[in-house]
This record gives sequence, structure tokens and C-alpha cells, in this order.
Amino acid sequence: MAAVAALLLTSACAWRGGAIPEPPGGSIAVSPATALSFHRRIDAFYRRLTRRRFNALETFNDPVLRDHFHSQDLFFDYYADLAESLAQAHFEKSRPRRFEVQEFLFEGGDRARVQVRFVGDDRRPLRPGTVTLIRRDRWELAEGGWWITPGKL
Repeated sequence: MAAVAALLLTSACAWRGGAIPEPPGGSIAVSPATALSFHRRIDAFYRRLTRRRFNALETFNDPVLRDHFHSQDLFFDYYADLAESLAQAHFEKSRPRRFEVQEFLFEGGDRARVQVRFVGDDRRPLRPGTVTLIRRDRWELAEGGWWITPGKL
């Protein structure tokens, strides 16, 4: 299990571009079990976001997506921001086709930052190919689980 966690940390922290800025207090190392548990949680969430239209009620009303937020208002904030970002990045039908967790780091035992890259088809006319969107999300550990906390990093 330690080998799997080390591999996950190595691949999750490998990034082809800019890294998450080091937090003022620095980042910390966590146990392999904590890293693996966190990676499973974020992977399930971001996987749920792919191949779904963000301008559709079906996605907006998805209870599994909402279960990653402490409150309905936090979900609304995150969803609105992500939907707008996908539209501005010219994603066809506001639908990411795939994702890649590029990096995550722990700021403390109860806070983490995640950098994720979404890829989708370009919706602009005469522009075949793909577009990308890179997001940095903040997650917090509370009540025994990891929750997305929308807001500025």
C-alpha cells in the first residue's frame, strides 16, 4: 500500500507547467493512507465532472456532486464558477471530456489544494482540436470527510 501511495503522490505532483504556489506556512507530508484516501475522494469528484454538460439541469441536480460540499450555497458558488470558466475556455457544450489531477499538496492536516486540468473539444467554428482549463481548488477535512471549499486560493 505504501508503494501505491508513493506512486500516486509522485504522479499527482508531476506537472507540466506552473505548480501550486507554496502556502505561507509551507506544505506538510501526510501518511500514505491519508494521501491515498484524499486522492480517491478527489478522483471520484473530478471523474464525476467529466463527460457532463454544465449547462444542463441533470448535472446541476446531481446529488453525488452536491455531496462534496458542506452546503448548498457552496455548491452553487462552485458550480457557477466552473460553468462560467468552461464557457470562457470555449468547451463544446460546456463539457470536459477528461481530467488530470496535476498536483495536490497538504497545507495542514485538514487543508489541501488541488490543481486539476480539464480537456474538451473546442466549440469555436473552424477550430478543430481541444481546449483546456486548469483549476486550483481548496479542500478541507471536516466531520470525517474531505469537502471542497470554493473561494480564492
